[in-house]
Amino acid sequence: MRQSEFRAAVDEVLGAAYGRSIVTDLVLPGVGYRTAEVALSEGEPPQVVWDAVCDELELGEQARWHHRMEAKSGNRPAR
Repeated sequence: MRQSEFRAAVDEVLGAAYGRSIVTDLVLPGVGYRTAEVALSEGEPPQVVWDAVCDELELGEQARWHHRMEAKSGNRPAR
């Protein structure tokens, strides 16, 4: 997962406004009790951060792999 895919997944799965709030405000145990924004800025891989968001919000597998399903369906180029 690239940072652009992370941002797109946040917007598409959570919605732009709520997703932005989650990224900046929600402390995630899965990335050392940092927010997604801080974890990404400190070099944490986007997939690890996205997994932590999915775990904390109890999102299903469809959300976890949203960025790959979009690429597979042809809606977005595969990376």
